[in-house]
Amino acid sequence: MVRLPLTPAQVEAGRRLGSRLRSARGGRDLVDVARAAGISPETLRKIETGRLPSPAFGTVVALSQVLDLPLDELAAIWMSGSLAESG
Repeated sequence: MVRLPLTPAQVEAGRRLGSRLRSARGGRDLVDVARAAGISPETLRKIETGRLPSPAFGTVVALSQVLDLPLDELAAIWMSGSLAESG
């Protein structure tokens, strides 16, 4: 299966998601949060900086649990740009 390139809106959604995860992490060590979520620190770093704008669903679920963020909040952050475009 060939994966289509992300649209600019999807890339921006990834940046918003990463920014929210970074702010939720606050002063917690990136390595500790990544390990608790079962991902590598580099993966978390890429998500937080928007270089991995479309993380796997399981990764988002694990981070939401570790950072005590509701999944519906993260979904709303992801969807906020696309709703404005489709409107």
